[in-house]
Amino acid sequence: MHSVHLHYTLSHRNDADGALSKETALLSHPLMALLQAVAKQGSISAAARQLNLSYRHVWGELKRWEDVLGHELIVWEKGQSARLTEFGDKLMWAERQTQARLAPQLEALRADLERTFAVAFDPDAHVLTLYASHDDALPRLREHAASEGLHLDIRFCGSVDAIRALNEGRCTLAGFHTQIQPNQNSHTAKAYHGLLKPGLHKIIGFATRTQGLLTAPGNPKELHSLADVVRTQARFVQRSPGTGTRVLLDDLLAEVRLGLDDLNNWPDEEPSHTALAEAIASGRCDVGLGIESTARARGLGFVPLVQEQFHLVCLKSALDTPATQALCALLQEDSWTQVLNTLPGYQTENSGQVQSLSQQLPWWTFKGTKNSR
Repeated sequence: MHSVHLHYTLSHRNDADGALSKETALLSHPLMALLQAVAKQGSISAAARQLNLSYRHVWGELKRWEDVLGHELIVWEKGQSARLTEFGDKLMWAERQTQARLAPQLEALRADLERTFAVAFDPDAHVLTLYASHDDALPRLREHAASEGLHLDIRFCGSVDAIRALNEGRCTLAGFHTQIQPNQNSHTAKAYHGLLKPGLHKIIGFATRTQGLLTAPGNPKELHSLADVVRTQARFVQRSPGTGTRVLLDDLLAEVRLGLDDLNNWPDEEPSHTALAEAIASGRCDVGLGIESTARARGLGFVPLVQEQFHLVCLKSALDTPATQALCALLQEDSWTQVLNTLPGYQTENSGQVQSLSQQLPWWTFKGTKNSR
């Protein structure tokens, strides 16, 4: 059994290097960087050049790690391209899956540290705590907002849990998503109706995004609908119960008179779109329901099924606070629209505009809510 130790770095942020690049892992390890470089480049020398290290250093580190772990990592054949052993491949894929599964918690930990230091260095900074369903746009918003003195403390969880956290006073904002104008008898209505109250809660427009089937690259099983998934009995990876995507899946299945039991469900449920995509990229599963931006980022196939709205919701009493007002103003800026438009499947939708429940959620459009707008 090998032990794991964590550490973090603290650095000055500026406009040039403030955001994490797409290639930056939330947790990094030098061995994993070596393995990924060798796998990608096909030789020790090319891997060394990619990492700006000497051949001797890379060769020595790989040999040292083989001694530490007690397994060979590289197939060392003279005159042949370097390649990972089966153990090396398994180790690299295990690390990627762990990164994907822990991404929401690691992001929350990093955000908590950033918020703490932001307050320490800038007592006038605005801090806003947001519990939200997993989403690719929110980390971009956090980085964009930080450059303007607004620090978003984002904790990713299921949509239902996010709204419960808001109602219990654990956050100022909650992020959840629904189909555009879902009907009054939908699973969506049943999931959120008891959690949101007209007059108490207000919605802040954020964005629309596209959800659909994530498949292996090229969609080799030719899956174009949930009916195809059921017919072929493709291995389907689920999101965790309580997530907005799990609620959406229930509605999409009901529309074609199918249920969860009709799917060939993989036993493991994934907590985020990123982890779901990694399960498909690794070949363990064939298909799952997720957002387009994650599929494109991982080079997976994507079949659009529905466009949905991602909402931010807060208590009406929080609308007049400086932090909430700063967020609403930022969401209406052209600079944020330009950032959001770089994500596949996303578009601004009444961004930063305060709306009532009855405007966005049709199950509240009945007599008795008119005075609650």
